[in-house]
Amino acid sequence: METTRKHCEKFKKMPVSIMNFLEGSRFDFQKHKKQYSPYRHLLLPKAGGIALVFSSMGDYLSNILDVTIVYPENEPPVHFWDLLTGNIPCITVRVNILSIPENVVGMNYEEDKAFRGKIQQWVNQLWQEKDHQIEAIMKEQSKTLDTTNPPE
Repeated sequence: METTRKHCEKFKKMPVSIMNFLEGSRFDFQKHKKQYSPYRHLLLPKAGGIALVFSSMGDYLSNILDVTIVYPENEPPVHFWDLLTGNIPCITVRVNILSIPENVVGMNYEEDKAFRGKIQQWVNQLWQEKDHQIEAIMKEQSKTLDTTNPPE
């Protein structure tokens, strides 16, 4: 957390893009089962890192780019090597522009229960929407595959 705080202070002085991976790890079915994730296609999100960025830099940020990457024809985990060797025939990327939540600057995720609850609720809502989006992409891709590869 202290390292993130130091970087956020440094980033205030220059244009930057901050990437935060809320799942903290690549999806695979074993991790998903072990976590008892309520989401069909996602691991449980971790809100502390993004809360710290909001708290430290919320007034310096213009928007959030929420990126969802789906590999509809591949079983997780998908590895970078699979991408390089052409073993991933289809990738779907969706980008949504989100606003920074209000009243987040200077808040303390670790000590302020109301702020922690607000950020966790925001992240959980985002994850529900993302899970539905992934489901829709998977169904859409499945229909496309059914029509392009009819049974013989």
